[in-house]
Amino acid sequence: MSRPLPDGIVAGPDRVHRCGWGAEPPIYQAYHDDEWGRPVADDCRLFEKLCLEGFQSGLSWLTILKKRENFRRAFAGFDFHQLARWGERDVERLLGDAGIVRHRGKIEATLNNARRALELVAECGSLAAYLWRWEPPPHERPRQLNLPTLAAMSSTPASSAMSKDLRRRGWSYVGPTTCYAFMQAMGMVNDHLAGCAARAKTEQARRAFVRPG
Repeated sequence: MSRPLPDGIVAGPDRVHRCGWGAEPPIYQAYHDDEWGRPVADDCRLFEKLCLEGFQSGLSWLTILKKRENFRRAFAGFDFHQLARWGERDVERLLGDAGIVRHRGKIEATLNNARRALELVAECGSLAAYLWRWEPPPHERPRQLNLPTLAAMSSTPASSAMSKDLRRRGWSYVGPTTCYAFMQAMGMVNDHLAGCAARAKTEQARRAFVRPG
């Protein structure tokens, strides 16, 4: 007789145990298995993840994930060095792009945040060096994350502190919940549930990762 699966864990047709949100559709499964929670040091990838979490506000992440390639095309691969030079004409052009989320405030925030990212690079050497400062210490993280604990963690002291500092520096669409979702996505925390096959792989990647700065 097989054991019942932990809360929040599902077994897919391939018999792999995953966090329930990452079981389907296939685009979600690939994102869950190979990307979510894996540590990132590349500045443009980090900027992309932070911007897309802002675009996701009020929407489902699946909506953003399906449009991600369109976002990359529209926003020059999220190269903030380029985006920092864009202006109102580019905002109007992007508002006409049906392949992305056409929200003026979020588009303008992306261009504003690109300029703010350049300031952080000048100050800290890289965007990654600044962002990884906010990684919470191990003693603040549960060793075996279960569904009730994760459900209660829409933000944390670390994500609130990151949000406060970014907003002080002039960033937009970087509230505590957005910052926590970003921390989850870029590997600053490992929020795969206990019993998920990706949890151990993600933790191994985090242990091997050399923190920037």
